Amino acid sequence: MIMSVTVTSSRSSSLLSYGIVLMMLTALLAKPALAVQAEASHILVDTEAQALDLKAKIDAGADFGEMAKQHSKCPSKSRGGSLGKFGRGQMVKEFDTVVFNEEVGPVHGPVKTQFGYHLIKITSRA
Repeated sequence: MIMSVTVTSSRSSSLLSYGIVLMMLTALLAKPALAVQAEASHILVDTEAQALDLKAKIDAGADFGEMAKQHSKCPSKSRGGSLGKFGRGQMVKEFDTVVFNEEVGPVHGPVKTQFGYHLIKITSRA
């Protein structure tokens, strides 16, 4: 027995809409999840000029960790500026925005916060 199905224009329109919704959901679900944890180091100084000077030295080859030990006013300087791993929202907004949105690896900044000026090196993000 052969069955035939007639597709009306309203049924065809519904199938098309369903297909579009499926494609949109697939695209949304295929996007990588937002990072919820990061690891970073920083150097905290009082002035933008100090931060720019240190960044120039680092860009010229100075070691970030050594510069943090010598110049940062944050207690993390004893660990080369390492802040370890932390979650989204645990740092002040300006710092958090850089750590969770900028490229992993290069030195970012100066970033001004209520504490001073930061140079930030993002080590990892997951």
